[in-house]
Amino acid sequence: MKLFVSEGNPHCVKVLVVLELTGVKYKVVPFLNRPVLPVLLLPSGQHLFSPNAICQYLFEVGGKEASNSSSQFLEWEATELQPVLIQALHMVALQGKTHDAGLVLKGSLSWLEQCLSKRRTQFLTAETVTVADIVLWAAFYPILADPDLGELQLVRDWFERVGLIPACVRASQKVLQGKGLESLKNFLKKQPTPHTQEKCGWKRTEPRDKVYLDPAMTEEEIEATAQAWCKGLPDCPDAPQRQHPILPQEGKRNVLVTSALPYVNNVPHLGNIIGCVLSADVFARYGRLRGWNLLYVCGTDEYGTATENKAREEGLTPREICDKYHTVHSAIYKWFQIDFDYFGRTTTDRQTEISQNIFWRLHERGFLLEDTVEQLRCERCQRFLADRFVEGVCPHCRYPECQGHHGTDISGDWTPNAKHITHSWIRDGLKPRCITRDLQWGTPVPHPDYREKVFYVWFDAPIGYLSITANYTSQWEKWWKNPQQVELYNFMAKDNVPFHSVVFPCSLLGAQDNYTLVNHLIATEYLNYEDTKFSKSRGVGVFGDMAKDTGIVSDVWRFYLLYMRPEGQDSAFCWADMALKNNSELLNNLGNFINRAGMFVSKFFEGCVPEIVLREEDKCLIAQVCWELKQYIQLLDKVRIRDALKCILNISRHGNQYIQVNEPWKKIKGGDNDRQRAGTVTAVSVNMACLLSVLLEPYMPTVSVTIRAQLQAPACCGSAMLAADGCFLRSLSTGHRIGTVSPLFQKLGSEQIEALRKRFGGQQVWKNSPMHLIRKSQKNVDLSATVACFLSPVPQIPLARGM
Repeated sequence: MKLFVSEGNPHCVKVLVVLELTGVKYKVVPFLNRPVLPVLLLPSGQHLFSPNAICQYLFEVGGKEASNSSSQFLEWEATELQPVLIQALHMVALQGKTHDAGLVLKGSLSWLEQCLSKRRTQFLTAETVTVADIVLWAAFYPILADPDLGELQLVRDWFERVGLIPACVRASQKVLQGKGLESLKNFLKKQPTPHTQEKCGWKRTEPRDKVYLDPAMTEEEIEATAQAWCKGLPDCPDAPQRQHPILPQEGKRNVLVTSALPYVNNVPHLGNIIGCVLSADVFARYGRLRGWNLLYVCGTDEYGTATENKAREEGLTPREICDKYHTVHSAIYKWFQIDFDYFGRTTTDRQTEISQNIFWRLHERGFLLEDTVEQLRCERCQRFLADRFVEGVCPHCRYPECQGHHGTDISGDWTPNAKHITHSWIRDGLKPRCITRDLQWGTPVPHPDYREKVFYVWFDAPIGYLSITANYTSQWEKWWKNPQQVELYNFMAKDNVPFHSVVFPCSLLGAQDNYTLVNHLIATEYLNYEDTKFSKSRGVGVFGDMAKDTGIVSDVWRFYLLYMRPEGQDSAFCWADMALKNNSELLNNLGNFINRAGMFVSKFFEGCVPEIVLREEDKCLIAQVCWELKQYIQLLDKVRIRDALKCILNISRHGNQYIQVNEPWKKIKGGDNDRQRAGTVTAVSVNMACLLSVLLEPYMPTVSVTIRAQLQAPACCGSAMLAADGCFLRSLSTGHRIGTVSPLFQKLGSEQIEALRKRFGGQQVWKNSPMHLIRKSQKNVDLSATVACFLSPVPQIPLARGM
């Protein structure tokens, strides 16, 4: 194996420790001075990019599979600890703010102290060191090596106990060279400056989402939760079937969901899918479960330069290209189980009608002006070109592979990145923005002086949401001209933010026609592919039509993409990690629990849910599960999709631990008391499985339906348990007969994954394509083009002076 590292990288400590403990032979390859995470190259040629995934993999290779408790600690370290730890390291090493760093870490250290106080083991989860101990020790090492930081006694004792392990001593010396925080300065200087939490309060005393905490509930609250559970499902009608057309209703929460319109010139890749349609689908499914009156619309964006180029490349007309790829997109989204209420397209008469109406309303109100701009033009092709179709040395940044100059890429509910990007646009005042292009394939400009022009795609395309809804129902204005009754959620990747947060709203405001404006703008960061980026133009990565040919079912693809959803920072698709998550989280955790619960009912109780006599530990478990359910609802209400998924996995972990401790397969062979105990544990577990079937519906719809069928679950259980703030209820009462139980998931083997990795190596052949030859000819371009119609300032917009 080869381990790629960069000098002074603290993430390397944990990996070096585990490599020595497991005895795996490896060779270190320096990353020179690039501040990147360590990468492990496996003998199979696969790469592992996450330090925690590397450590977990190496422990498993050594025959030490991580327990559920260890996995929870690893998840907490990656999602909760690392952001505050990086901030604390910057404060201490680069700013000398030791006191402030202590405040930043106070919550995390207090939580760890609380965990250690509840355990009577030498280490975090056992009497011997586990992967969780190594990962957390290495994370804290640069900070806690300083005796002035970390005053909590149990944490300090545990930290010093792990630090005595020879492998830990050697790894810390090798990476930090005995200099402690001083050795990290060069590494930290190359990292982006972390966002400070001062305005939000550094002094929070617990992890952000509390997903990994035991709820601090009183005995009275636990008892009340248990009593509510015992009452079972209330009398409630089955969830109503959707009746189309769906229209806003008085007295209901009316939610309009859109996902960024996928461009029609190519097959969508996994990053496109998670960035818009899949994320929106999860939220839409959740909203329907909650009883909201919800409409989810989307469609293909079909006008523009890219469509013309694709048509030339394939020898088709633009209309034929749009028809072809609209069908391709529809098939892919159907396979991924994206449950649109309507999936349309922008090349329609309604699109022309509505776009031109908005144009005339802007023109009549003085929000348009005429001007001339410089635009790239290929004299050989006699065509004006978008920046991304021009390659060469950029005259602005001098980067040799720049594809147009767009300035600095700014990353960030509105999601933080959406707020940040929007603020960067309006901070210095909005500028006039072009709304026409010299093309043939587009919505025609209706002005008599500009009949040879079409609307620029980013003026025209977002209007597609309106026209697609208009093609769905003639009463579309009840959704789009009804801001008093309708909540609008836009889902997209971060590169689409300014067009949805500034350009499109300004157009609607300027039209002064009571349009519904975005209330919630949900933007993801980027999903990369292995060690590179997805690229439609270069064909890098797994594309939607490839996924269905892998033999891996769509629910597993949905799960992994949502598990890795880039909510706060960029993430990466990795074949080895996908196998790891499938085998550990789906097969060994979730699937194992649900299958055992159902099998116990079938095997020990003739397929009928047994009698329940609750003990205190059962009531505590029910309260814990109810708490996780409430967290799930709170997180999804805020569109924290990835974090809410962890609540589902936490419930199944609690269930596995509950079964393992109580051993119903042994107690069923004992006396009456033991048999009764086995019955109670089985009944509680199978009811937890029923709850999981409800919570999984937005994420893994086929798995959800399968579990409900196996358990013969009541149709109304979902709406009952997700009502209001959520309540875990006994859905399967004593005597309820379940169906046939069978495994839900299959293991992904290393040979299978290696074959897929080689089969989908991340490259599509394109160098000999007509599109590539066109680009090669675009070295010399003439910067001249006349473009009409800019949007001028819209006075009604706060903080905005122009567009």
